[in-house]
Amino acid sequence: MRVLICDDEENIRNLMKKYFSLYQFTCSVAENGLSAKRMLREEVYDAVIVDLKMPGLNGLELIKWIRSEGFPLPVIMISAHGEINDAVQALKEGADDYVEKPFEPDEIVRKIKSLVETRNLKAVVENSKSEDSSLIGSSDAMARIREVVSKIADTSATVLITGESGTGKEVVAREIHKQSSSKGPFVPINIGGVPENLLESELFGYEKGAFTGANGRKIGLFELASGGTLFLDEIGDMPISLQVKILRVLQEKKITRLGGTDAMPINARIVAATNKDLEKMVQKGSFREDLFYRLNVVRIELPPLRERKDDIPLLAIHIVSKIGKSMGRHIDGFTPEAIEALKEHEFYGNVRELENILERALIFSEGPTIRKNDLMFSRSVSSGKTMDKQMPIPDELYNLHDVEKFTIIKALQRWEGNRTKAADELGISRRTLITKIGEYNINL
Repeated sequence: MRVLICDDEENIRNLMKKYFSLYQFTCSVAENGLSAKRMLREEVYDAVIVDLKMPGLNGLELIKWIRSEGFPLPVIMISAHGEINDAVQALKEGADDYVEKPFEPDEIVRKIKSLVETRNLKAVVENSKSEDSSLIGSSDAMARIREVVSKIADTSATVLITGESGTGKEVVAREIHKQSSSKGPFVPINIGGVPENLLESELFGYEKGAFTGANGRKIGLFELASGGTLFLDEIGDMPISLQVKILRVLQEKKITRLGGTDAMPINARIVAATNKDLEKMVQKGSFREDLFYRLNVVRIELPPLRERKDDIPLLAIHIVSKIGKSMGRHIDGFTPEAIEALKEHEFYGNVRELENILERALIFSEGPTIRKNDLMFSRSVSSGKTMDKQMPIPDELYNLHDVEKFTIIKALQRWEGNRTKAADELGISRRTLITKIGEYNINL
């Protein structure tokens, strides 16, 4: 890594150069702003360290020139105690961070590494945009997923995507559709979010008079997805009575609307997803084995975010870029402390939780850089399932019904009333949870 040190004090220049060499940094030194300008024109550097007070061209003027010339490299400003207003002005002019004198050299090293990493990650994100890819991550796991997606995208193979809630299963499904040569639409449906008595008509459609209230013909999602992709999210929540009909569609490639008599051919590619263990459901008899094998032609397993923490900085840059654009906000990156805080968090809510945290950070942050204090982690969400192990059962609970009600209430409180996430934690379907809430008259 090549670093340019610009400071008018020779002792400080030499001290930093000597210390940085311990980290295999290649350092050049400039005694003033004018020398730094010349050296930046002649050499390529990964980062610049600029002193605030210098004769001739001071630090603020040098930073302003660096940004006006379009140099993308990170800039760290050094300021003496009592020059905080100047430090704030430097951040406005384009500095990425600052440190106060006297400082610890390892603090600057840590900041340089983080800022350079963030810059490189942003470059990767920009490249991924040009490649029109949504599968962000530098881990081996994400590399394998991208490889599988590219191989199967232009086939008609049925795909089963598994992984915890919030890992991005729909993102993968959309990427499969996007990379295919399909001309049809991407049609998603959340199986767990549709009442059981309406699910069949949503999928297959119906003819006029098929049932009370059927005042006209309705085209089902299998037909709407013709020539494209039908994404069956939360397939593990599909009622056993409907599973046999879905199996028949996969086998025969035909559907019949409710109330109809004619079977119609369909050519929608089927991609299903679940956060449940379908193999265990098959053993228990709550999921048909023949349907499982029909869906499980190609399996893509998404690892939880806590098992691929090296992807977090890249994901964070991508997310704030996307959300910031919708908010009209430009964010340059994260402080080293913010990146470390994100990496230390467990993210039981996975990428979805990361998105929520960063959206809040964008709302409350004031500068061009997200800092550790801008990150507000939800204690109830971050602790996730581990809280159950420490959750005491009140003495007044004497029967299973009381225990079940208490457990449901606690799960809903932890997930701030989100029924889908609470159901995932409890290991039941959203539909079952809603039934239990009504049965126990739970009001939060």
